[in-house]
Amino acid sequence: MSQTLDRALRILPLLARGPANLEETARHIDAHKSTALRLLRTLHEHGLVHRQADQRYRLGAQLFALAQEAVEQLDVREIAHPHLAALNERTGHTVHLAVREDDQVLYIDKVESRYPVRMYSRIGKPVALTVAAVAKLLLADLPEAERRQVAQRLTYPRYTSRSTTGPAAFLTELARVREQGWAADLGGHEESINCVAAPVRGPDGRVVAALSVSAPSVVASESDLTALLPHVRRTADTVSADYSGRPLPKGTTA
Repeated sequence: MSQTLDRALRILPLLARGPANLEETARHIDAHKSTALRLLRTLHEHGLVHRQADQRYRLGAQLFALAQEAVEQLDVREIAHPHLAALNERTGHTVHLAVREDDQVLYIDKVESRYPVRMYSRIGKPVALTVAAVAKLLLADLPEAERRQVAQRLTYPRYTSRSTTGPAAFLTELARVREQGWAADLGGHEESINCVAAPVRGPDGRVVAALSVSAPSVVASESDLTALLPHVRRTADTVSADYSGRPLPKGTTA
């Protein structure tokens, strides 16, 4: 990378922390003030930085516009699908991807298992909010006040003896999911179906989707499925990295 480009790019993280004057900018990029001024003027011409009345510089509106446009063009399903397919190939089980839309959580992608026993789920189908692992992850990421509001207005069908019983139990479960960073549905919706899930995070760290591996108990026991959790979490981390443009954490492999 050219030194000029490198210095210009190093200015942007500095200004992301708050406005800076010419001297602070020059010191940050280890350059003479005349060089820093030239770079700031170029960035200003392109709308990437803005000079304030106090002669300090901050990030410009064009940078935010570009970032917003880039985010709007992201398709989490398109980005995630190859990784879902790879997880399906590795485990043999059904893999889902889900997102939240208003008060629903919907499956937006599915890779079928390789065995004859299939799950009754389809793309576009809402999930059971109070028991589904993907729903727990998406709702657990909400601010506390909103989590409480959602919990109070939900109904709590007794799908099985393991179904969530009411708002208090649901909020306790969401707090656990939020802390541990993954979720499970072990016979909560259907006695014979178990599921583990992990979150997909966007550039701001918020959960934008959740992916899961599900299997009938006749094919994989609870312990068999929970043993796959490291693979599920690594896959979710990889999708998050691709979606957000952030590198994978050190020591993480796809």
